[in-house]
Amino acid sequence: MTRRNWHILSDGDALVLARRVPVRMDFAASVDFPACNRLLLAQQIRQDLWRRLQRLKGFSPIVRISRDGDRLQVTAGGQVDGAIPAGLSDQVAEILSTPALRQRWIAHAARTRKGQDDA
Repeated sequence: MTRRNWHILSDGDALVLARRVPVRMDFAASVDFPACNRLLLAQQIRQDLWRRLQRLKGFSPIVRISRDGDRLQVTAGGQVDGAIPAGLSDQVAEILSTPALRQRWIAHAARTRKGQDDA
């Protein structure tokens, strides 16, 4: 399924939001989140990853979210067509751990929208 040229892949308890398929994650970081709407959470994380890393040549963000009991395991990163700078996974980990961003993402993903499901 695609929404505005984004691929939303769902396989059991895992959801992947990516611009390109097949998905190739060249760098990533993982964190836990409380249970909420996975698709809304993935979209918000993807937007902020893009805002921070869009100057990286050939960058395409990828967000993978899987259920783990009452928690979500979020892995975010992306594909890069070119050189991957040192410390890029650490930058993503910092983005994913920023309290203000996490709070905004969780608040957004806790909302429900008519016609939009958890995928």
